[in-house]
Amino acid sequence: MASYPAPAARLVAEMAKAAATDPARAVAFQGAPGANSHRAAMEALPHCLPLPCFSFEDALEAVRDGRAGQAIIPIENSQHGRVADIHFLLPESGLSIVGEHFMAIHACLMGLGTGPFTSAYSHPQALGQSRHYLREKGIVPMSYADTAGAAAYVAELGDPAAAALAPHIAAELYGLTVVEENVEDAHDNMTRFVTLAREPLDLRTITGPAITTFIFEVRNIPAALYKALGGFATNGVNMTKLESYQRGASFSATAFFADIVGAPGEPAVDRALEELTFFAKDLRILGTYPLERVRG
Repeated sequence: MASYPAPAARLVAEMAKAAATDPARAVAFQGAPGANSHRAAMEALPHCLPLPCFSFEDALEAVRDGRAGQAIIPIENSQHGRVADIHFLLPESGLSIVGEHFMAIHACLMGLGTGPFTSAYSHPQALGQSRHYLREKGIVPMSYADTAGAAAYVAELGDPAAAALAPHIAAELYGLTVVEENVEDAHDNMTRFVTLAREPLDLRTITGPAITTFIFEVRNIPAALYKALGGFATNGVNMTKLESYQRGASFSATAFFADIVGAPGEPAVDRALEELTFFAKDLRILGTYPLERVRG
């Protein structure tokens, strides 16, 4: 909590106290009150008790420790790609993905006055989503741990030339003036969040289409990935996401983060996953959960 600017720390203390009264209802998120992840928690789980955490690791730890029943984490943005380090954090967390939520992201330029501004503080993802706007305005982007925390920092800083890029609600919480709304470069800007819990969903509770997220590793040899993924094509399983990343410094093997439509127990999915194990190693299912948005 000490890492938050003073205007945010007061709200964090109040929300943490409320969450402690009913940890099962608490939903941990990264950021200060008013951050996009706070908004996502209230949209996805309207009756939850939001629990602000300074880092993604802190939010995941809150679930592992039992201080929160779930955590909600952004994993990718339509304009700026995947959230940094999330592919390492999710597998290491030991938690299971139990839901997804898509939320439109709109950023506001806010400050103590109406400018002109020489700098704007925000999370690197938000800065990247508004990079053309900032360049056109001659405003220097300044990285901060989260969007709403940046707004609280600007309020505490007291510099009229410093602005923040944050959700509209952050201006209300921290007494800032919104100078311009919807400053993101693309107005169809969308972030995908996932919710995580200590235990996976009971697949019998998923009544509609499901999505399964998993990771696996293949050797860096010709056709390894082609062979590993062939079973999804031959069994008609739709793979909606596939991203690669390196584990360790040897670069001798590549890890992949993937989403497919379907659930274990469905014959086509089981056949595809069985074929995958012939050509890949370290297959780990991170979660099977309801499909919120149809792909394709």
